[in-house]
Amino acid sequence: MPPRRRKFGPSQKERIFFAAVPDEAAAARICAMAEKLKAQHGFTGTLILPEHLHVTLYHLGDWHALPTEIVKAASEAAANVTSPPAEVTFTRTESFRNSTGVFPFVMTGDKQWTAWRPLYTALGVALTKAGLGGATKGEFQPHVTLVYDEIRCKPAPIAPPISWTVRDFVLIHSVLGKTTHHHLGRWPLKP
Repeated sequence: MPPRRRKFGPSQKERIFFAAVPDEAAAARICAMAEKLKAQHGFTGTLILPEHLHVTLYHLGDWHALPTEIVKAASEAAANVTSPPAEVTFTRTESFRNSTGVFPFVMTGDKQWTAWRPLYTALGVALTKAGLGGATKGEFQPHVTLVYDEIRCKPAPIAPPISWTVRDFVLIHSVLGKTTHHHLGRWPLKP
């Protein structure tokens, strides 16, 4: 049985999660919009790097060391996912609440997450079958974080909305406290 998922703490530096990443053209549009909004709102935080933009599907935990058995089980589960490519659209920006006083400023869209449902459901079923069902608990609100800042903004529309076709998903290893994302695997979407 794989070790239990751990919550983030001072000594836990290794984060792994499944995500969908925007294609290069969408990432460029997102970054251009984020630059304008940073100036408009007076954000002082550093914008998320283009290669780190993503929508988290499932967070598999924060660890002291990269858990190879979890990576293996998650990768095997991902290989069994069957889901068609999906056109996703983000229609507004807003700041999410949290207790730290540094708010994630994000792009969001369909509150019903209709376009995401096939992939999210199929991956959740595969993770549960692989013994990683603990990762499937919690709410899913598709969003792309643009910046973390002390300024909090109300929801505002994106004009024009930003869309892309999700054609695959990735397993990402992030070293917390550093600006590194390593893709441990990538799986194409197929009907």
